[in-house]
Amino acid sequence: MVAAVARRPRTEQFRLANGLEVLLAPDPASPTCSVWVWYRVGSKNEWPGVTGASHWVEHMLFLGSPRFKKGEIDRAVIEVGGTLNAFTDNDFTAYFTTVPREQLAIPLTIEADRMTRALIAPKEVQRERTIIRSEREGNENWPEFRTDEELFAVAFRRHPYRWDALGYPEDIRALTPEALAAYYHRFYGTRNAVLVVAGGFEPAKLRAEVRRRFAGLPRTGEDPRVTTVEPPQVGERRSTLSGPGTTPFVDIGWRAPAVSDPATPATILLDVVLGGETRLFAAGSIWGRSPEHPSSRLYRRLVDTGLAVRATSEWRPRVHPALFTVHAQAARGVPLERVETAVLEEVERLARSGPTAGEIADARVKIGRAAVLSYEGATRTGFRLGYFAMLGPPGFEARLLRRVLKVTAREVRAAAAATFRDAGRTVVRYTPTGGSADA
Repeated sequence: MVAAVARRPRTEQFRLANGLEVLLAPDPASPTCSVWVWYRVGSKNEWPGVTGASHWVEHMLFLGSPRFKKGEIDRAVIEVGGTLNAFTDNDFTAYFTTVPREQLAIPLTIEADRMTRALIAPKEVQRERTIIRSEREGNENWPEFRTDEELFAVAFRRHPYRWDALGYPEDIRALTPEALAAYYHRFYGTRNAVLVVAGGFEPAKLRAEVRRRFAGLPRTGEDPRVTTVEPPQVGERRSTLSGPGTTPFVDIGWRAPAVSDPATPATILLDVVLGGETRLFAAGSIWGRSPEHPSSRLYRRLVDTGLAVRATSEWRPRVHPALFTVHAQAARGVPLERVETAVLEEVERLARSGPTAGEIADARVKIGRAAVLSYEGATRTGFRLGYFAMLGPPGFEARLLRRVLKVTAREVRAAAAATFRDAGRTVVRYTPTGGSADA
């Protein structure tokens, strides 16, 4: 029998007067502590002219604050055997540091110092521009990045999901230090932040330490909610790209619900049946393209039959309605038309007949097993708690998991019929011109 809830650690949650939300997850046996700061700010909060600003701010928060000069944050953590990193998403930005438990004061000091007082020095902004341009150009060398970016650009015409978190190249070239600093001071701050600490610490002592370090910060950060609503799609949209590589592939996207939508549990099961797993409840990393699963419908229909060398699906959980996507790479000598036709036939079959009882049972087992493993270690626990704090209110993960494990085959069929509509479909084909740029 699949467990109805994940092994979520005992947590304490409170909010400071300045708006900072705090989540503490003590594990007395853990030799490490992981400190995460999540901001409800991502590329969804940008606009043409400042696209990529959230990702740029991510870089800048490592490059100078009143207490830490450039390079000192990395040195302070690495010298005690810790690790640190950050990432920017459409809906949020996250920073984390994991250190031996006796060094917990280091990441707390870092985050309190840069939460509202990062320097965003003009000279460092200009230096970082070169690095960010190089990062953007490096991603453009990968056909899958270009195709994914094109898919969202074609599928969305108004909503800020239409641009990638790296931003438009022209904005990277033109964004001024003053505009970047203004963006940081507008959105980043205690009102839009969640501090998560997981691992080996004494709760009462840490509560006092958090209040001492963070309670005096100013109450800052404008409302990050986005009110732009993408109009309904009323017909199929298509685009074709070409470039280096040897493998042709097709990306297909359909309009899909936001993570808070009542249809989300059935959409999660739909993703597992088609592609083999779901981002929200996966045994491995939830970032990057979904791995292949030989038991999935797409794999059996396209890879086992020799039509494709790769076939996966992905419903990416988003705060606003986004896309349910399918990615398929054609086998040598197989026209993309045949691959696309096979994908469409398979999703239409699922919408018509629904999944089998065995597929539903297998999907529940996968999701339940992944939920049990999802809180292993301080770093993963800190990630998991903060990630779900970005997606929903307290208790959202447990409620969602219980609903997912009760989804029926009829509900999945209804979700497939509602999702895989011809009028809501966007298709991007990639035709290779030779070379070695295959992803």
